[in-house]
Amino acid sequence: METLLYKNTQISYSDSGKGTAVVLLHGFLENKTMWNFYVSELSKKNRIITIDLLGHGETESLGYVQTMEENADVVHEVLSKLKIRKAILVGHSMGGYVALAFAELYPEKMKGLVLLNSTSKEDSSERKKNRDRAIKAVKKDYETFIRLSIANLFSEENREILIKEIEAVKIQALKTPLQGIVASLEGMKARKDREFLLHTTTFPKLLIVGKKDPVLNYDENLEQIKNTNVELVTFPDGHMSSIENQEELLSVLADFFKRI
Repeated sequence: METLLYKNTQISYSDSGKGTAVVLLHGFLENKTMWNFYVSELSKKNRIITIDLLGHGETESLGYVQTMEENADVVHEVLSKLKIRKAILVGHSMGGYVALAFAELYPEKMKGLVLLNSTSKEDSSERKKNRDRAIKAVKKDYETFIRLSIANLFSEENREILIKEIEAVKIQALKTPLQGIVASLEGMKARKDREFLLHTTTFPKLLIVGKKDPVLNYDENLEQIKNTNVELVTFPDGHMSSIENQEELLSVLADFFKRI
């Protein structure tokens, strides 16, 4: 684990391997440990950087709203420290929102983009209301909120099959401080629509979706890549492809990195 200071806030990251630089960005309630399996495999041929986003893992919280842009600046800070000129960004869920903000703010740094169970679209008014409900729920009963949130990320059948794996994700999620959770929910709620980036940018792009994702509607998610050159990979399961489809995802990522 390595750290740097950004606006008096400690940022935690890891840096392994040599080759094409790849930044792996975790989702909401996750942290860089979600990528451990992928780091050990992908770092054999690539330089893999993982970062704990604001208010997650071993990175401290920064204010009451942690915007996707602020998180993108954190990513930029890490890449600058490591003297990396261009990188492929892989973002899971909220990490995808951060990767898109980074692509808009620092287009010259983009070598490729993978949106993993994520979307370029802003929150609908219904989802914004759900974020507000989530803020109330986590303030009222932190542990119950986290336990329910994590279980609901997996496809229904996998909730029965992957009990051990789901428990491990919950244990990591319970390390996320209340301020980090609330500030991230506020930041996701306030994020702008970045679908235009999928249409206008020239670097290679890949969207990976779960057919039974309980968080993101499958058909709606495909809408954003109509008439674009974004590649699509569909897995048969839920929002947690990194666990539900581990070997297949590893193969898809390794192939994408090799082609860039």
